[in-house]
Amino acid sequence: MSDTKISVDVDLTKDVYPSRIHTEPQWLPRQDPVVYSEWSPESPIRKVITKEQVESYQKNGYLFLERFFEGEELKGYQQEARQFQESSRGQQVDEIIREPGGDEVRSIFAVHRNQPVFRELSQHPRLLAIIEFLLGSSVYIHQSRINYKPGFTGKEFYWHSDFETWHVEDGMPRMRALSCSIALEDNYSFNGPLMVLPGSQQIFVPCIGQTPDDHYKESLRKQQYGVPDHDSLTELVKRFGIDTPVGPAGSILLFDCNIMHGSNSNITPYPRSNIFMVYNSVENKVVQPYSGQKPRPEYIAARQGI
Repeated sequence: MSDTKISVDVDLTKDVYPSRIHTEPQWLPRQDPVVYSEWSPESPIRKVITKEQVESYQKNGYLFLERFFEGEELKGYQQEARQFQESSRGQQVDEIIREPGGDEVRSIFAVHRNQPVFRELSQHPRLLAIIEFLLGSSVYIHQSRINYKPGFTGKEFYWHSDFETWHVEDGMPRMRALSCSIALEDNYSFNGPLMVLPGSQQIFVPCIGQTPDDHYKESLRKQQYGVPDHDSLTELVKRFGIDTPVGPAGSILLFDCNIMHGSNSNITPYPRSNIFMVYNSVENKVVQPYSGQKPRPEYIAARQGI
């Protein structure tokens, strides 16, 4: 028996989540589902995740699955990521993002496009089964990257909603996307893991200030626009609290495109590197950016061949 999809009838040309146009934040309620498929005891997805896990994702906006990848499969991803990091140190290409104020590799983008191992990972059947159930359709990779947060020097990623940037700067119409973060090393509470505000996916927080042209050139190193104001963050934390999903290498974190999240600097000796795959529904393909500016480059936001 196939999964039952939730019918969604939306006008993808209408901007229902305006942002970076006001001087004061104006919270907006979410107008899209979080889960786009309905659970059934006969559903094939029952062999991959439970009804309780789906309900947890619906409520909290994230799902943490320990040791999703193990053994030789995990070792292959770890080795490829380390080699990729080493080979990237001396390269000067757009896909390689350096730490602010230094030359250390912070992120490498479009890894599923440029590396066969990660291309295969992005199409992993067991992973896709969960993602296509949650998003209720076939999917494509909107963005992929490896984030490196080495011991002692790994810098923070400030609080933000991914969807706010993808909507304003990429033209993603609605909240029908999610991120998959795959831990390449053990994630502890103290080495800069991802923090999320559970339930915050239900509120869209528009950001203040207009976006400068070619903002991505600086925002990928240190984001200054497209981040929430302090008062909004304070209220969100009071309302939802902070969760820090951590676990061993090979664990995955699936999180909704609109959940508020961020991570601290890593001043411990323990490195933290993660592969990020952003999946968007084929029924939610990007249009022209809602900022009215030119789209970000293909290696950051896929537009071709989708």
